[in-house]
Amino acid sequence: MMTTYRDVLSRPGAALFSFTALWSRLPLSMAGLGIVLLVHERGGSYKEAGIMSAAYVLAAAAFGPMQGRLADRLGQATVLWVVGVLYATGIGAFLVAIDRDWSTPWPHACAILAGLATPQTGSMVRARWNHSITDRTQLNTAFSIEAVADEVVFIVGPVLVTFLTLQAADVSGLLFAAAAAMLGSWALALQRSTQPPATPRDTHVGPAMNWAFLGPMVAVSGALGIVFGSAEVIIAAFTDEQGRPGAAGVVLAIWAAGSLVAGVAVGALPQPARPLNRLRWAIFVLGALFGPLCLVTSIPWVAVGMFLGGFMISPTLIAMVSLIEREVPPTRLTEALTWTTTGMSVGVAPGAAVAGAVIDAQGASAGFLVPLVAGLAGSIVAWTTRTST
Repeated sequence: MMTTYRDVLSRPGAALFSFTALWSRLPLSMAGLGIVLLVHERGGSYKEAGIMSAAYVLAAAAFGPMQGRLADRLGQATVLWVVGVLYATGIGAFLVAIDRDWSTPWPHACAILAGLATPQTGSMVRARWNHSITDRTQLNTAFSIEAVADEVVFIVGPVLVTFLTLQAADVSGLLFAAAAAMLGSWALALQRSTQPPATPRDTHVGPAMNWAFLGPMVAVSGALGIVFGSAEVIIAAFTDEQGRPGAAGVVLAIWAAGSLVAGVAVGALPQPARPLNRLRWAIFVLGALFGPLCLVTSIPWVAVGMFLGGFMISPTLIAMVSLIEREVPPTRLTEALTWTTTGMSVGVAPGAAVAGAVIDAQGASAGFLVPLVAGLAGSIVAWTTRTST
């Protein structure tokens, strides 16, 4: 296993750009929660904080594909220098707006500016792997490295922003996120030797975007977003019902740990001949594993179920990235990957809202029906999707 990873990471510049992109992705798991914590610490309601956080998340989702398209056409470095500055400016302006108690809509506008400039380095680094690796059998390992990096980000980020905001200074969590995004983006921009070549519009050649394939993949990503958004609410409600609300973070970390372990394991396996089959089965099992949790009444057993479900997350995401790499033009790969990120982001909010409504009506255990249905729906889309090869 270690030989497989060593061979991939020993490629010139690979370890550095992967580590840099991991650092610059921390705001993905820090900023939304950091906004909620800061606004509430300053006396705002959770509803008000949630609206500001939603404005940030939706802006990032809406502009993500455009940022990916610009990176493909202008080059990653050009885009990274600009978004690094704009993101730090947006977060800084938001902190000033909260500190000086600016009225609506100014804090929301600042949050939107930061969201629009959220660096899409996860998609960019996967495009770098695709450009850097000549042995295509190694792409599975490369994409597994990034899936593991994503899990690390979503394990460390929420804990870090909570500690900084509540234990250090209430603005420190968002300040750290802004610094990580800006410096990480600039550090990645400096690594020009590993970035894919720019393809300006007037010199663009090759086939158009394969929307017949990418559209269903965005729908599958949306289903995954519903799974992720609903699961967080359900676990928080379930542990609260059991009288141990503090256990929610532990259970969610166990869920992410399952995905991390699976990502490491998948990365050591050969590239699948048909990644679409892996995607189909992985998302089906991911959704189906929520079914038994509807009947579980203890936190330890829920944690076990979530750990097993986590095993299906990385294989699902890795297979999806592998498929997109095969099915879309290389000159538009970054844009295509950001579309799936947008799909997931868009799915999170309704997933959380629907789960909350089900929990209010029927209790936390019934809430597990939401990710069950979403996962199975995503599986149906995957099973009806066809590739060009």
